[in-house]
Amino acid sequence: MHTRDESLGRGILYGLYQNRLRRGLTAETLPRHVAMIIDGNRRWAKLLGFDNAAHGHRAGAAKMREFLEWCDDLGISTVTLYLLSSDNLTNRSPEELDALIEIIAELADDLSRYRDWRVQHVGSTAGLPEPLVAALGAAETRTMGKKGLHVNLAVGYGGRKEITDAMRSIVADHHAGGGSLEDLAERLTPDLIGEHLYTGGQPDPDLVIRTSGEQRLSDFMLWQSAHSEFYFVEALGPDLRQVDFLRALRDYAKRNRRFGG
Repeated sequence: MHTRDESLGRGILYGLYQNRLRRGLTAETLPRHVAMIIDGNRRWAKLLGFDNAAHGHRAGAAKMREFLEWCDDLGISTVTLYLLSSDNLTNRSPEELDALIEIIAELADDLSRYRDWRVQHVGSTAGLPEPLVAALGAAETRTMGKKGLHVNLAVGYGGRKEITDAMRSIVADHHAGGGSLEDLAERLTPDLIGEHLYTGGQPDPDLVIRTSGEQRLSDFMLWQSAHSEFYFVEALGPDLRQVDFLRALRDYAKRNRRFGG
């Protein structure tokens, strides 16, 4: 069993190491946009002996607010949090889904009242319950004029659906303008598609982080992450530490980004 002095000593060493990592970062080497796949909430709850996943999802939501603070304090301008996929709407139990929807609605409201952050829903409202749609819409409206950290909440999100929706929007706009198929073929470019994504007008994520040791995208930002760097953290979502994030940023700063080259 560790003594109080031993715990205090470890805490001091941890703080010194964390500060050293932070000092090694510069504004020039930091990503502008960080995307986070928060994973492992259910495993965290099970390991701690909780009888349902809601405890893990609530702890994960609290960690995401803390994560946003870390990003904001470092000057990162945009963060996207993957909170609920479109697949989750059909592959989770009704009990877990009801609790998760309530937690996400509370998180959206909390973030919209915190600091000078702008909150935006990125995803489809199809299949989302009306109270959650209302909470996401209210958070967007409340923060519309804010100039601080831009927080994207990916809820009801699917990368394939996003690209499909973008193409449908392009075709609908073109048809409304009386354009021909030949004209559309000439106009169709990656930039045009990007403008019609849920994140249209935003920079693509420079760094995508996933917790819990899983190394897959899970249909997240498939278009936007074409040239992103990826970093996988072993910690389960609620256990993510600031030092884990700083290590990810240090690793990112050392990489030679090739952008497909």
